Amino acid sequence: MSQLSWVLLAYRKQWSAPKLGATLVYLSLIFYGFLHGSPVLAQQKELRIAAAADLQPVMPALQEAYQKATGIKLVVSFGSSSMLAEQIVNGAPMDLFLGADFTYPEKVIAAGLADGKTPTRYAKGALVLWARKDSPLQPISMETLTDPRVQSIAIANELHAPYGRAAAAALRKLNLYDKVSPHLVVAENIAQAAQFAESGNAQLGLISLTAASSQHFQDVGTFVRVPTNLYPEILQYAVVMAKSERKAEAHAFLDWLLTSSVQENLGKHGLGAVK
Repeated sequence: MSQLSWVLLAYRKQWSAPKLGATLVYLSLIFYGFLHGSPVLAQQKELRIAAAADLQPVMPALQEAYQKATGIKLVVSFGSSSMLAEQIVNGAPMDLFLGADFTYPEKVIAAGLADGKTPTRYAKGALVLWARKDSPLQPISMETLTDPRVQSIAIANELHAPYGRAAAAALRKLNLYDKVSPHLVVAENIAQAAQFAESGNAQLGLISLTAASSQHFQDVGTFVRVPTNLYPEILQYAVVMAKSERKAEAHAFLDWLLTSSVQENLGKHGLGAVK
């Protein structure tokens, strides 16, 4: 099924639901705008989203499909969850924050900036060990981390990035952190860690499955999943901004993201479904 097809299927399911949610409300506004030339349509064409760096390979497909289905353009800013939360707290004009964990969306709530008292879980992340296909370390496995030839391992900063925190936890669980710490190439976020490994600036990368699942990373490298018992679950949460003028639209997009048709297709992009 094409990316657009599963988006449209999600919307068909929403229209058949007995309960009118934020998605239906907003779609009715769009329809009204088309019929009557209402300025509502022009005012509600864009949705500003702050998205965790692991979503960088995922969002383009969602942006394209969602805009084709609704006419709404998703304007996305990427960064570490910590950095994005700080920007929001400092006044960055966002409508929706898609974090890579619970902690940073909760900080936005604690600052009184979220529309609601609890974040909404929308996906589950996974950590992998990745290396270029032309690496002499191939074929890689988790044991490759102890290979004496390894001099550089890309990892996101555990102080700012949930995936970095997961990677550090995995290395500590394996009793390898102290041994490999001199070889860690620390990136600001998980997307940058993936770039370090892809460019050859690091021999290995502890990166997100979202990056490893992208076509380019599959073409130039291979990966193995880090066993999930080595790190805390990467449960990804979102919050809608309380002061947003587009709260209905932000909730509508989040509702769509949680529909079964969309959730079932997250796996092809390296994310796990909520349930």
